[in-house]
Amino acid sequence: MSQVAIVGAGLGGLSLALALQHAGHACALVERAPELTEVGAGIQMGPHVMRRLFAWGLQDALMERIAQPAALQARDALRGDVLAVLPLGTSFAQRYGAPYATIHRADLQAVLCQAVLQGGSTELQLGTTCTRWVEQLDGVSLELETGPASSPVQERACVLVGADGLWSRVRSSGWTLPEPAATGHLAYRAMLPQALLPERLRSQTVNVWMGPHLHLVTYPVRQGEWLNVVLLLQPQGAQHPITPGWDLSREPHAMAADVQAALRGCCADVRDLLGLIEQWRVWPLFGRGTVAGPDQMARGRVALLGDAAHPMLPYLAQGAGMAIEDADCLAQCWTRTDLTEPQRLHRYAVERWQRNARVQLQSRRNADIFHATGWLRWGRDLGLKILGQRLMDQPWLFSG
Repeated sequence: MSQVAIVGAGLGGLSLALALQHAGHACALVERAPELTEVGAGIQMGPHVMRRLFAWGLQDALMERIAQPAALQARDALRGDVLAVLPLGTSFAQRYGAPYATIHRADLQAVLCQAVLQGGSTELQLGTTCTRWVEQLDGVSLELETGPASSPVQERACVLVGADGLWSRVRSSGWTLPEPAATGHLAYRAMLPQALLPERLRSQTVNVWMGPHLHLVTYPVRQGEWLNVVLLLQPQGAQHPITPGWDLSREPHAMAADVQAALRGCCADVRDLLGLIEQWRVWPLFGRGTVAGPDQMARGRVALLGDAAHPMLPYLAQGAGMAIEDADCLAQCWTRTDLTEPQRLHRYAVERWQRNARVQLQSRRNADIFHATGWLRWGRDLGLKILGQRLMDQPWLFSG
């Protein structure tokens, strides 16, 4: 019997496997995809995330792949003005104990996966789906399928952790929580090689361009050689039907036309940069309500981690970060020999749910702030100009 069975080998599941290895515990990691591939784009990782990754021995591998932006800039998408700047250099890293970094998701996944496999104490099963589970007094019984023609296999574990994302099967099998609902927001994602951009459009900073019903985030990845671009739109009026996952139903020219239409009132730098992108990937944003207590993250011998427990909208850039924090906390709780196995999972949930709820709430508030119109937009811009760095710094988040 494995001590811990983890369903989902995304960033959260891999992080938990690695954290458990560092704590001296073996685990089984089950992933339904036949291979680990990441089709996303960049992610931002604050010092609260980097400290944990460095503690797991990943500093050298990460430093070869990350970019370290010089600053975070809040900008007006219509006029192009810089409203406020948060420096992210040496003093920031010294204050919080690690740098602020940006990285391509595939690069972070590769680093985590390599470390897990090298550790040798994780049994990784690809192409395997957990179709159902049953909690028992002394463990959890799992039903696993390795293909449509294969017969289900029964496995047992002391505890089960669902790290299988927003549409978690582990959660839906054991929790009566509402299914995720469409927010009406769309994320358009792309990457550009900086060497091919005009000089004025290249950047080694994180730029957040805010406009009515939209905002644009750009930042460097892959040691600054590429620019990650994310356009968040809150379309007004009728939309074509929204379904989960990448929207592959529309032609590239149609998506580019939607982007250009949304940007009509924006400044030249925003229009020119996004006008260079011919191929967008569009991801409709789905979410659920704020996690309301520890029982929504762990019950008995089953726990949830990352988006399976507390899906994050991208307006605070903390989806991956909170999953990595979850993994670190759960692994630390698993070392508590004075607690039973269900008590360890409960302790993890108690320690994590309020922070996750706060991040979820702030992410939703940021959506309203970033996309503001009228007097709210005017007040936002004035506040940033007056208070600037004090508003943009997040000690409660980065020190966690």
